[in-house]
Amino acid sequence: MSTRWIRLIAWSAAVLAILVTLTLVVDELTNAGQRRWWAAHPLTTDTVAGMLVLLVTVLVVNQLLNRRQARQRGHAVAAQAAILVAQATRVAKAVSAAIDGSGDRDAASDGFRTYMLMLLTAAPVLIDDPDARRFLEQAQHLGGVMASTLVAIDRSPDGAAMPHDGLDDAMQQFRSAAAPLLQQLSPGIRDSIERIGQTAEE
Repeated sequence: MSTRWIRLIAWSAAVLAILVTLTLVVDELTNAGQRRWWAAHPLTTDTVAGMLVLLVTVLVVNQLLNRRQARQRGHAVAAQAAILVAQATRVAKAVSAAIDGSGDRDAASDGFRTYMLMLLTAAPVLIDDPDARRFLEQAQHLGGVMASTLVAIDRSPDGAAMPHDGLDDAMQQFRSAAAPLLQQLSPGIRDSIERIGQTAEE
């Protein structure tokens, strides 16, 4: 069962408990017979009232805590995505330079290995949320494109031209998938990450 369905069921239970409580209160205020019955059974009255108050409190507080944790988790996911975007930008520049012959293939390979290790580390954090899962899929796809490009560089004759299109397209899809996650970060942090990526190979 997905996290969204679990949250929906928990909120439904909280609303149902509140409605039951309100129904009993209204019924007691408008029904003299019901009022006399509750007055004649104080232990039952106190037990039912205590259980309803406890149930409502636990359910509502639990949902508020879950929402707070979800926000905090969203920031953690966004931070992981931002780190991956910065590293992917560095590696893409290094691979592009290796394609052109102006860069160091070994440096590009080292950056790629670092990117894949970071991706493996971040995967458990990114797997639950739909937006984060889409980002993870695009990050894996980008890793595959980088790997195949590095292999093609090794196999190509010296000076042979190689296309950038596959890498550029994969990088664009990767950035598009990252955008919803990065929106959770403050503009200052996003700008800092973008500057890191832009100056990585300078």
